[in-house]
Amino acid sequence: MTTRRTNRHPDLADPRIGAPFFSTWRVGTPERQARTVEAIAHTWERRAWPSRDLLGYHVYAGEDGDTLLHYSQWASEGAYEAFVKTHRQERVDEIDTAVPGIERVGLHRYRHYRSGTREDGAVPGCVVIVDVEFEGADPERLREWVDAVFEALDGEEPHPGGIAAHFHLGVEGNRVLNYAEWESARAHADALAAPGEGIGSGSAAWRRVQTWPGLKGSTVRRYEHALGLVPGGAG
Repeated sequence: MTTRRTNRHPDLADPRIGAPFFSTWRVGTPERQARTVEAIAHTWERRAWPSRDLLGYHVYAGEDGDTLLHYSQWASEGAYEAFVKTHRQERVDEIDTAVPGIERVGLHRYRHYRSGTREDGAVPGCVVIVDVEFEGADPERLREWVDAVFEALDGEEPHPGGIAAHFHLGVEGNRVLNYAEWESARAHADALAAPGEGIGSGSAAWRRVQTWPGLKGSTVRRYEHALGLVPGGAG
């Protein structure tokens, strides 16, 4: 199979995805962000698609001008491990030659748990990643916390510009990642800033979410979809 680019955003709720992975690179500047994205594209497009069990690979440029988020959709962890053994290093070496000094912060393995959609068919202009960490490993606590978030969301009016939220549970039992789709970065910023009605406002349901036992902390970062790679036809 060949490798081809796509401008389409991924379907995070695709039931074929058995092992979604997220990782972050730090590259330093917006110029290096752009160079790294093109280096990734060049490296992958000149090679065959590595596995039928890789459904898609997407890269996002951070609003901070420094980070790149990577999201890969694997059918299984075994398929990813096979890729690491046979295909990954040559790609890493070529990208590092093109853009020296990339800092690979870390890769986390997840399982998709729940998605909520409010605007079917809307095209995201911004992706917001909410990374939540808990003390200790407790998979059931993660599920209960996400369910509580949905209860809090159901109790308020939809925020203008919000499209969808896709919650993933870390396989180690101590992380939750929400991949939230918004019409624009401005729409998300306005929702955060809305007095009394912002995301996670002071309702009893949101206070329950924010004071959940074992909740260690969270980060919120905005990204723009920069590159999509998917399998093409036979080549």
